[in-house]
Amino acid sequence: MNGLRHWFSGVHAWAALIALTLALLIFRDALAWSVRYPNEWVVPLTPWLNSGMNWVIDHFGAYFRAFSDTLAVVMRLVRNLINALPWSVVLALVTVAAFALAGWRLALFSFAAVLYMVVIGFWTQAMNSLALVVLSVPIAVIIGFAIGTLGFASERADRAIRPTMDLLQTVPAFAYLLPILLLFGFGPVVGLIASLLYAVPPMVRNTTLGLRSVNAETVEAGRMSGATTAQLFWRVQVPCAKRQILLGINQTTMAAFSMVIIASIIGGTADIGWEVLTAIRRALFGESLLLGLVIALMAMVMDRLTARIAVREITDRQDQSFAQRYRYWIIALILALGLSLLAQVMPFLSDYPREWRYYPAAQLNAAVTYIVAEFSTSIDLIKRVAFFYVMLPVKMGLERTISPFSWGFTFTDTLKVAYAVAIVALTGVAWLRRGWRIATLSAFIGILLFVGITGMPWPTMAGMAVLLAYQVGGRRMALGMAAGMGFLLLTGIWQEAMLSVYLCGIAVLLSFVIGGTLGVLAAEFRPVSAVLRPINDTLQTMPLFVILIPFVMIFKIGEFTALLAIIAYAIVPSIRYTELGIRGVSPEAIEAGRICGCTPWQLLWRVKLPLASPVIMLGLNQTIMYAIVMLVIAALVGTSDLGQMVYIGLGDGDFGVGIIAGVGMAVIAMLADRMMQTISRKQARN
Repeated sequence: MNGLRHWFSGVHAWAALIALTLALLIFRDALAWSVRYPNEWVVPLTPWLNSGMNWVIDHFGAYFRAFSDTLAVVMRLVRNLINALPWSVVLALVTVAAFALAGWRLALFSFAAVLYMVVIGFWTQAMNSLALVVLSVPIAVIIGFAIGTLGFASERADRAIRPTMDLLQTVPAFAYLLPILLLFGFGPVVGLIASLLYAVPPMVRNTTLGLRSVNAETVEAGRMSGATTAQLFWRVQVPCAKRQILLGINQTTMAAFSMVIIASIIGGTADIGWEVLTAIRRALFGESLLLGLVIALMAMVMDRLTARIAVREITDRQDQSFAQRYRYWIIALILALGLSLLAQVMPFLSDYPREWRYYPAAQLNAAVTYIVAEFSTSIDLIKRVAFFYVMLPVKMGLERTISPFSWGFTFTDTLKVAYAVAIVALTGVAWLRRGWRIATLSAFIGILLFVGITGMPWPTMAGMAVLLAYQVGGRRMALGMAAGMGFLLLTGIWQEAMLSVYLCGIAVLLSFVIGGTLGVLAAEFRPVSAVLRPINDTLQTMPLFVILIPFVMIFKIGEFTALLAIIAYAIVPSIRYTELGIRGVSPEAIEAGRICGCTPWQLLWRVKLPLASPVIMLGLNQTIMYAIVMLVIAALVGTSDLGQMVYIGLGDGDFGVGIIAGVGMAVIAMLADRMMQTISRKQARN
């Protein structure tokens, strides 16, 4: 048994896999099943899933519709209450809250953010979107807290809860829009339920994590003082876990904001998400950007406020008077009442005049049109080079990409032999200088670039994934990987899954390299960090649809445009985690490096980056997850992967197709997440 384990853990297994790959490729004409998984081997899950959904609708549809009607009343009430407040009152309340929590800087930013919504003339739509968040966040917090507490109290329950939360966060929202629509019908409540499904998992995770992190001695002291189980929970464990739980509320709020546009697609209400969606459908960059900024600014203000509440220290204020203790509440109440009364005699404080509004959408559209017209030659060159020399070789392989049209010459047999010799030589040099792992990687990359990811035999790809999982995380992870690969094969979505891996793989690699470089610069130079932070905030909070628009207008529809959009969204974690990891390196280690005579360059490569690598690897993990999330949005501009399958299922009303494609994307995301987390933990221990 130990000998077999040793064989699978070393170079022998990889050598056997490379030999199998070469054999399958040599005889691929005779073994066509090894390249394209046969349709006869596919399990017909789609009709089964559709039949099951139809049965649920027939038997329980009326109850779901009744629940939807009830929530619609509550949602209408919340929306009317928010819209009843004059914009000047909301502006004052948000500014006072920001000042009370974090001082004048956040107060100034919050004032400018809220005023922006007023000035561009979309205040009512913004408040309608806020109503969705105001209603969905408390419900998500309550549900998430209850489920998180259950996971803390029961290991068995936690084993079921964790994969369920993973699934909810990794299955594209569009995949579960169709079942929600079928069950609850079209309307604003459907958007609310979609937001709930996406916003609950962060609260669950943070609640469980917070309760588990409570010091055991503190809990034991509570027991010794005679506290009952309920008293121990509410008076000891929850207060001690308060900071983590509040961070969960912060993340839940951000998750709810990220669903605003998707909720509008199925809700069809007059909110800011619907306005953004309308502008996107008309390919209006200026309007999309200006309206997308409304959501981004709302999200940033709420993020700063809730994050500040989570991390602030509670001070003892028993020696203060009532007025001192609640001075900000008193100021807010006075301002609210005063502005409400003034609005009765000064209407502009309630209804911002149309002639005062500023909406520079036309100027932004003209700027993009000018860029496209003036730099069309450079744009075409960038697109052509990236597509023919990077993307197509990975997707289809050099043997099908190199042609007089694309590369200017034919890939003759002589060139193919020269390529093979070069790969063998490179593999040999890598073995001698870097070891068998780098040599194996070189060999697989050489084979992949020759035939492309769509031409690689599926036994090779599945075997490589399972073997890598075994060597990284052991037997359990290998079994999980095998189950995931089996799902992709048996459901007939292998080819689309490989196209998703191809696009995500290139995007993640470029995001990690470019983002890591920017993260290093941000860690080393404060001005760079100051410039990058608002850009990162905007990219992370800007609706995903809006990110597509500038790339579509400049580069048109196609896979290259989708790649750029994915990079724009997935690059943020690489920047942030790299900066965080380097800044977290202990000053003692840096000082020791200086004493040893390291130059700044040596200090970076030999001290800072190695010590920061666990955090940087977590950033790579998040980059992968962000790329997969963006993949389904990028499908709107011409991809043919799992994201496109999700849209096909939604457009055709085919629950089975949509949910299988969505679960397929979730499988890829979860397997990548488990692998990267295991690698990160190993690096942290070393």
